[in-house]
Amino acid sequence: MALTSKLFKGDPIFEACLIKDSAHITPGAHGDHVSKIHTALFIIDKFSVSPRELSSASYGPSTIAGVLKYKRKRNIINHSYESQADEIVGKMTIASLDAEMFRRESQIGPPTDTNTFAWTTQRE
Repeated sequence: MALTSKLFKGDPIFEACLIKDSAHITPGAHGDHVSKIHTALFIIDKFSVSPRELSSASYGPSTIAGVLKYKRKRNIINHSYESQADEIVGKMTIASLDAEMFRRESQIGPPTDTNTFAWTTQRE
């Protein structure tokens, strides 16, 4: 399976996350890939990440809350070792985010700048 959304497709961090457990995205992560998660959470669920996490592109408490809310709503749980959703963006989570973003992009078009998009939508 390959990523299909314009937001995630071709990003080596997300492509690795889709296939390797060691590449899962966890709290404490920083970077453009985290900004893309912020963008997806807002576009898909209208979840607003804190301004501090948006500006630092960090996976902190509000990103954790958004990921948990997303996963609980969709029952994204690996039943082989979990009884409830965790705060990690792993294989199942990135596959779900990507599929939903692909559908949304066909409706509204892809974001052009994830950092600006996320910051702008937080401030509106």
